[in-house]
Amino acid sequence: MGKTNRVKLDGREYVILTREEYDRLEGLAHVADLPALPSPDAEGNYPAIDYARLSIARDLVRERAESGISQRELARLAGIRFETLSRIETGKHTASTATLAKLDGALKRAAAQRAGASNKGPRKAHKRQRRAS
Repeated sequence: MGKTNRVKLDGREYVILTREEYDRLEGLAHVADLPALPSPDAEGNYPAIDYARLSIARDLVRERAESGISQRELARLAGIRFETLSRIETGKHTASTATLAKLDGALKRAAAQRAGASNKGPRKAHKRQRRAS
């Protein structure tokens, strides 16, 4: 998480965030919209396939939100259709292992890029020095 700046206007305090941090937080706010897990039957058993599909969907939504990327961006990075990702994240579609591997790789790349960007910090301008001949 980056440094935040605070500003007071008309007696109210405001926090200034980078666009990247704002987008990340906005994504995390949508995590509350996770698809519900199925209810157990009368004997307390959960439908295994539905439970697994929805567990994957919930994990995927959380990881994407933590990475601060949109569904469209994750789909593009993974090389899958946006509609496919949407159906996976809502638990309406069971993803193949190949698709899950693509999504996992894309999330790891996005996290690495995010970590690399936050480690770089602001760049300082350097003047080019001329060598004396």
